[in-house]
Amino acid sequence: MNPQAKLIFTTSPLLGTTITISSNHWILAWTGLEINTLAILPLISKSHHPRAVEAATKYFLVQAAASALVLFSSMTNAWHTGQWDITQLTHPTSCLILTSAIAIKLGLVPFHFWFPEVLQGSPLTTGLLLSTAMKFPPITLLFMTSQSLNSTLLTTMAIMSTALGGWMGLNQTQTRKILAFSSISHLGWMAIIITYSPKLALLNFYLYTLMTAAVFLTMNSMKVLKLSTLMTSWTKSPALSTTLLLTLLSLAGLPPLTGFLPKWLIIQELTKQEMPLMATMISLLSLLSLFFYLRLAYCSTITLPPHTTNHMKRWHAHKPVNTQIAILTTLSIMLLPISPIILTIM
Repeated sequence: MNPQAKLIFTTSPLLGTTITISSNHWILAWTGLEINTLAILPLISKSHHPRAVEAATKYFLVQAAASALVLFSSMTNAWHTGQWDITQLTHPTSCLILTSAIAIKLGLVPFHFWFPEVLQGSPLTTGLLLSTAMKFPPITLLFMTSQSLNSTLLTTMAIMSTALGGWMGLNQTQTRKILAFSSISHLGWMAIIITYSPKLALLNFYLYTLMTAAVFLTMNSMKVLKLSTLMTSWTKSPALSTTLLLTLLSLAGLPPLTGFLPKWLIIQELTKQEMPLMATMISLLSLLSLFFYLRLAYCSTITLPPHTTNHMKRWHAHKPVNTQIAILTTLSIMLLPISPIILTIM
């Protein structure tokens, strides 16, 4: 890709995100979402492989439909209340349509079908953008309208997302699809808490972004696209495989790693809101996700490739340490002890 074009396509999502998160007017927020959608399409389809073009087409159609619904819900609200302010979304029908539109944009169940397919057709770096940066503007719109959203609908979608995200990730062998279902499962945790504690949902999103970025960049560095490749990566980069193991366990939400913090706080908040049944259900359903994280961890470090023939092992040149991966992995593993400071900042 032309360097100038690459610069435009990488800075445009930043512009679109900034416009959406800083706007108070629905039309400006919608414009930011559209800029994001159009900027990411060339990054998805840059390999010109039929699978990549298919992924870009699916992404465009789904996001266009969701954007149309966002515009429709804001217009309906403006028609009934005379308000174009994002925080003044009060009409029940508009709230329902907006929740559906944001669910489509994020890939929440039952609008999740496009996300694993699009991620599978994209390069790992673009997949990272789709899983993290592209989800930030819709999450901020949910954050700004959280006081008027239907909590029953969001809770139902959250439980379904956690269940299906874990269930459908069990039989996958492609790492990008596993990470897509992992993302759907994590979105369930954010959706269930957004109406009760919006700040906690944002904290969950930030920590999820940290951990997912660490996993994606590690896999990109190791050139891992499927589990069979992951099994043979241990001999090439043992240190990276070990840190990947810890990051995956953190993503699964095991203590004493960073990923345990948002789950712990969300369960605590749900109990305070007198929703112990929902807290129990979402905790048990996250065990499904734990299974495929453990399988990834097992493949990355505990298995060695079988050697059926006698041959000499090659020397592997040591790659320089990637600073980004080092920082992200450290944050993904070690933030739990400073959770009181994080909660004070919130």
